[in-house]
Amino acid sequence: MNRGWLLAIAVGHVLALTAHPGVAQNAGPAKPDLARAQQIVTQVCAACHGAEGVSVAAANPHLAGQHPEYMALQLEHFKLGLRKNPVMAAMSAALSPEDARALGAYFADKKPKPGAAKDKALAEIGQKIYRGGNSRTGLPACASCHSPTGAGMPAQYPRLAGQYADYTYAQLQGFVKGDRGGEIKNASGKLVEDVQGKVMATVAAKMSDREMKAVAEYISGLR
Repeated sequence: MNRGWLLAIAVGHVLALTAHPGVAQNAGPAKPDLARAQQIVTQVCAACHGAEGVSVAAANPHLAGQHPEYMALQLEHFKLGLRKNPVMAAMSAALSPEDARALGAYFADKKPKPGAAKDKALAEIGQKIYRGGNSRTGLPACASCHSPTGAGMPAQYPRLAGQYADYTYAQLQGFVKGDRGGEIKNASGKLVEDVQGKVMATVAAKMSDREMKAVAEYISGLR
């Protein structure tokens, strides 16, 4: 079965799981529906991110232990096209804000898997940049927003500790290319900005390719 068919099937599952006939529209925010989130994870998310949020492929991020607010926001950005990723745009297309909140809460409650850097020399370079930045180019320390341990700041900056180096490197490149950190008008014509993404786009623009790879390698071993 080719990738197109797999994507179509997954999107079909999302559509089926996100139909809510008869739900009151003016009810206040409800507690995240974790049972519902588990349904979506089992039928859609697990194929790429693992049932427990631990991915087996370096191209797909670990989600276990990620901040729920950050995850919900990223799902919204994928849905809007503010964060450019064709696969995730399709996966998030039928998700409601409640679904996004539930998925964020579901993965936030999962235990992250400790990672390990593969290239010690490169990780040592990355450690210096992560902790102290680069004063020559005006690059700030990554730890100032993502914390010394890579735990991040809830609702603002994501947890990075133990993330695949390949994935982190790809995201840093994405910020430079404009795949993240932009702005877009939603269906109502309202301008929606990726505020934190704009910050990262500015930061990533100050990094050399070597620095990106070094920081990504160091992050992969943070715990």
